[in-house]
Formats: sequence, structure tokens, C-alpha cells
Amino acid sequence: MASPIPLSDELHKLIEARLEQTLKGIEDTLAKIIKRQKLNPQALQEELKSLEGTFNLLFQKWSLEILYSLFLKNAIGFAELKKAIGVNSRTLSDKLKMLTKHGYLQRRVTSGSPLRVEYTLTVKGKNTVLLALPLLYYSAI
Repeated sequence: MASPIPLSDELHKLIEARLEQTLKGIEDTLAKIIKRQKLNPQALQEELKSLEGTFNLLFQKWSLEILYSLFLKNAIGFAELKKAIGVNSRTLSDKLKMLTKHGYLQRRVTSGSPLRVEYTLTVKGKNTVLLALPLLYYSAI
């Protein structure tokens, strides 16, 4: 993937403050849900285990690169995406099918000669990118 976008110190501070606020909100919400639903550790573990498939899908090689490329470009064709992230055609095709099947991408075929296939993020895909940004940000610092 491309090199990280350099951020000014001021922008770093703003991002960190917003992330801290968001993470605190998530933590508070989770604590309220656990208390309200009286979840015991085993029930919580089962809930988290149900998310395992999604995490495995998203953290496979190329999945996040594809999602982030589409986030930045809005709509992108197969060849442009292949060139942007530097992946072979077979792998890219497989990943695009998988992400489309799970509702992260939308595939649109434009008729004409030649046929043009474009991919865009669904709302689920866009939200996933936005939620994964803090993970990537904190893992890089």
C-alpha cells in the first residue's frame, strides 16, 4: 500500500482526542450492555466468537487494502485497482468476489464495448473502513 500520509502535530492531536472520545464512548456503551443484559463472561465470549469470521475475512491479506483504495477513490475498475495495490489478477478477483458476497462492495457492470466493471463500497464497507482506521492508526504509533 502507499506510504502513510504525513500528519501535522496539530492534526495528530485532534485525531487522538477524537479517537479517545470515541473509544471511551464504545467502552461505556459496552459496559451498559453487559450490565443491562446481565451477560456473564461465557455469554460475552460466545458473542465475541461470533465476530471471528468477520475479523478473519477483513484481516486477510489485501482485504483492507482493497477497501481503503475504494474509500479513497469512490469507484474503481479492476485494472486500476490491480495497479494501485500491486496484486495479481487471480488474487484480486477472489478477494473482490469474497468482499462483494459479504456485502462490503458493490459490483457494477457497464454495458458497451468493452464491458467495464466498477467496484464501490457499500454502506457496510464504508463503515468498516472508518471503524478500522483507529486500529491501523494505533498500531502504527
